[in-house]
Amino acid sequence: MAATSRTVSTPADTVSNLIIRLKAQEERRLRAGHLWIYSNEIDSAKTPLKTLTPGSLCRFEDARGKPLGAGYVNPHALLCGRVLTGQYDAVIDADWFARRFAAAAALRERLYREPFYRLVFGEADGLPGLVVDRYGDVLVVQIGTAGMELLKSKLLAALQTTFKPRGIVLRNDSASREAEALPLYVEEVGDVPEAVVIDESGVKFEIAMKGGQKTGWFFDQRDNRDRLARYISPNSKVLDVFSYVGGWALRAKAYGAAEATCIDSSAPALEAATRNAALNNTTIETIRGEALDAMKQLASDGRRFDVVVVDPPALIKRKRDHDEGLGLYGRLNRAAINLLTPGGILISCSCSHHLTPEELQRELLRESRAAGKRLQILEQLEQGPDHPVHPAIPETRYLKGYICAVAHE
Repeated sequence: MAATSRTVSTPADTVSNLIIRLKAQEERRLRAGHLWIYSNEIDSAKTPLKTLTPGSLCRFEDARGKPLGAGYVNPHALLCGRVLTGQYDAVIDADWFARRFAAAAALRERLYREPFYRLVFGEADGLPGLVVDRYGDVLVVQIGTAGMELLKSKLLAALQTTFKPRGIVLRNDSASREAEALPLYVEEVGDVPEAVVIDESGVKFEIAMKGGQKTGWFFDQRDNRDRLARYISPNSKVLDVFSYVGGWALRAKAYGAAEATCIDSSAPALEAATRNAALNNTTIETIRGEALDAMKQLASDGRRFDVVVVDPPALIKRKRDHDEGLGLYGRLNRAAINLLTPGGILISCSCSHHLTPEELQRELLRESRAAGKRLQILEQLEQGPDHPVHPAIPETRYLKGYICAVAHE
């Protein structure tokens, strides 16, 4: 078949005859299972990208015209093509989405008893550009690409048919959409409550559906918070840095910690943490401020903790921010180490996919040595199984962390 970028009049939910032809040898990553295509991998002479509508459904072929699969294209983005399926003649309609959603739900239902989890994790679930979190009968959706934006009506119809939710909120206000030249907005479908109460291993959390961070809750750390239990004793004092609404702190209290302190720069987040403490018939201390400043003040006040959790947002959002972000991880962890009692436990995490586990480990070693302490790594952490890793896309393995014992020399 000759390569072409012709416009066709086929229905919007089918893959049209728009063909994206790759340069010679550029199909190797796709043949190995990857789902991304960069603009410099496309034969622009045979596929004039600039003429295409952002998000257009298309078929991908190698330089010899052999099929590679179907997906969508955004000519204005460096990462301009994403494969939805290896089926060249696929029909991408509501039924197609419903099948993907059913498969994603079946996996999560094997993993978790309650319907609180990340239901769709983009590429790892065969749905690049789409994230869905499930809060019982309320779904929170994030669309990150022009292709998924054009398919919004189809995927919403499939979510409604498959799960019959009370309401759906589209939290399409992430700055990552700017890379695809997409507008930022929040949209509600059906009855979306202000907040939903979830149960995480017996601890209740009230999660804002419309105004919380990202999709409201960080399900990716749930299994790691479960692992906290063995490090808590009845006398434990716990510090939760970048606490958001108190996830680590309240799980520690449920495991029997005597005291838990939350540090966050957001007053609404700390107010929510206090409400969550009351919801679980307990109390916590909250400190509003920048993490480094607050930890230094605690150290000056002579405060010490048996467990310190450092779980910041992504500090390295772009490759060019790597060195600066790495330095900040180091300073945060040194401040945390200085707050630990002898033999205390440091839980250090990073969700920056530009930071490798090995780099975080080296930073922990460097800072512990600088503080005159001896570090022992007890456990290595990663995202929970409702955030599966695509074996061909290392970027889907983004969360890393270590549970460490910190002893005096």
